[in-house]
Amino acid sequence: MSKKIAVISLGCAKNLINTEQMLWLLSEAGYELTAEPGGADAVIINTCGFIESAKTEAIDNILEMAALKDRGELGKIIVTGCLSQRYRREIAAELPEVDSFAGVGNYDDIVEVVERTLAGEHVELFGSNNIPVEETGRVVTTGPAWAYIKIAEGCSNCCAFCVIPSIRGPYRSRPMENIIAEAEELAGRGVRELIVVAQDITRYGTDIYGRHALAELVRSLSGIEGIHWIRLHYLYPDAIDDELIDVIASEPKVVKYLDIPIQHINDGILSRMNRRGDGPLIRSLFRKLRERIPGLVIRTSLISGLPGEGEAEFEELCGFLREAKIERAGVFPFSPEEGTPAARMPDIPDAETAQRRAEQIMELQAGIMDEFCEKQLGRTIEVLCEDYDEEEGVWLGRSWADSPDIDGTVRFSGDGAPGEFFMVEITDIIDGDLCGIAVQEESDR
Repeated sequence: MSKKIAVISLGCAKNLINTEQMLWLLSEAGYELTAEPGGADAVIINTCGFIESAKTEAIDNILEMAALKDRGELGKIIVTGCLSQRYRREIAAELPEVDSFAGVGNYDDIVEVVERTLAGEHVELFGSNNIPVEETGRVVTTGPAWAYIKIAEGCSNCCAFCVIPSIRGPYRSRPMENIIAEAEELAGRGVRELIVVAQDITRYGTDIYGRHALAELVRSLSGIEGIHWIRLHYLYPDAIDDELIDVIASEPKVVKYLDIPIQHINDGILSRMNRRGDGPLIRSLFRKLRERIPGLVIRTSLISGLPGEGEAEFEELCGFLREAKIERAGVFPFSPEEGTPAARMPDIPDAETAQRRAEQIMELQAGIMDEFCEKQLGRTIEVLCEDYDEEEGVWLGRSWADSPDIDGTVRFSGDGAPGEFFMVEITDIIDGDLCGIAVQEESDR
């Protein structure tokens, strides 16, 4: 009888891909995969350790699994991913409930880790975080018709507030032919939307080809039969050049939605944060993108309470947001992470001030998002149908303006089918979500 293994995936899309690779390896090795930890021989918790809230979530999950284990409802606990990598010297002593640990350089060793753990061994496996990206199969857990595709691992930007380079290692691009082969395989399995991810996709190719190769990669992905949408996450503003803008504007499969994390707009704060580019560059870029890509939706990430952010710097950020009218934004209070230069900087606003400013930004952004939604009333837009809400009797989907798990939902009546595209006439807005009626079974493209 095969052993049952449950897997809990925390954190970002890049981490989810590593989880999917571990699921594939375990399945190939003959393990039975289960969604429920209760009754499993082991649970693998693939953690995030980026900021304090992510660490708290990971530890809460570990303690919840430890309670199951204490009641005799779960066998072993294995912790992988960023939390274990970041705290590899302290974690075993601080979390004695955990049976084994593995770092970010050991996802491909998960079968060995499971086998040794089930045999009663305590495993601590931490290899290099600077190895080439492993080309491993995946059990795709998203869907029914979309999937992430990771084009690079690690990060070499070394922003002063960020621990990712120390956890995930330097930037390593995957060879383009491997990415294209994976995308073709995903398309053959019914994936219609590819979400291209890396910590910074704009630097794709600079390490292995000596040049920025994202534009070339996107053109190649656009030629794959069956792929209907290509969504780009995350583009850093200083590396978005004219060639890339032209590809985004001209390729119909590339959705006109760009996730461009800027963090702030004030020159002094951007410099202290070791961000490439300054406020004028960001302002100029956003104007250029709006001019050359009609209908563009921009998403960004912002941090409130950064070191040196006084009321003047904060008001400059708010003024920029009123001017730029960014349709989608995630806002995070500054988290002074140990081991980062920013945590040692003077003039850090207190946590209460950072939280208050984050709430002010979200209130400002709520008005901008409402304006965007109101402009969609009466329009007919393309929607990827994903599910059906039995209680409300409507289909649930996403438009070009909605990335999964972080943006809104389009609710519509009429014909629908998960995994298919429909043209939906927008007739209402309810709690920030667009609502409408399917007017055509599937879009022409």
